[in-house]
Amino acid sequence: MAILIPITILLFIALFLIYREVQNDKLLRTVTHKNRGTWSERDLVLQLLKNGFTAENLFHDLYVSKSDGSFSQIDLIILTNVGVIVVEVKHLSGWIFGTGTQSKWIQVLAYGKEKYSFYNPIFQNNSHIITLKNRLSDLDDIPLYSLIIFYGDCVLKRLSQIPNDVTIVKSSYAIDAIREIINNGSESAYNHHETIKEILTESVNNGQDSNIRLQHIENIQAKWN
Repeated sequence: MAILIPITILLFIALFLIYREVQNDKLLRTVTHKNRGTWSERDLVLQLLKNGFTAENLFHDLYVSKSDGSFSQIDLIILTNVGVIVVEVKHLSGWIFGTGTQSKWIQVLAYGKEKYSFYNPIFQNNSHIITLKNRLSDLDDIPLYSLIIFYGDCVLKRLSQIPNDVTIVKSSYAIDAIREIINNGSESAYNHHETIKEILTESVNNGQDSNIRLQHIENIQAKWN
């Protein structure tokens, strides 16, 4: 009997974990699919859904078309009553150093023994916002907010000269940061919500085209090689 009780408990835990995974997948599919984007992005989508954000206002893994025929890939867009929040998600470990004006930020690992550079996420997300503004240029002036979220076992060690219109947080503060942007923003009079949703949905659907994804990867490789 003493052996059966632990087995029963383990079976219950296993069934609960399976049930939770199924429910999470069902919830996630109201916005995106588990083969789109990264685990961190999908986790953020789930957290938003579980905290009251509606699926119809969340757009994941967008490929926004540019005038030159290329595409800008955006991790997540949140449509709110104060404007559009454009989200860049990073998953890194180690110490993170950077400023708002440097083109490269530094990731430090192994207590300073290893250092790697990566493109300034502020610049990266700003380029996404510029592309989105151009794509929405025929509509009224739409407030756009830049939010950068760091997942992983990283420490934002020393960040400086961050623009006032940019928010940078760890994933544990993501929901609070989004709510703060909404609470501090003025309810916008921008119109054409349905048209905006159509354009964002089109951009999400672009990501289902393997040729567009391949073209985007090749463009990035050509830019940095």
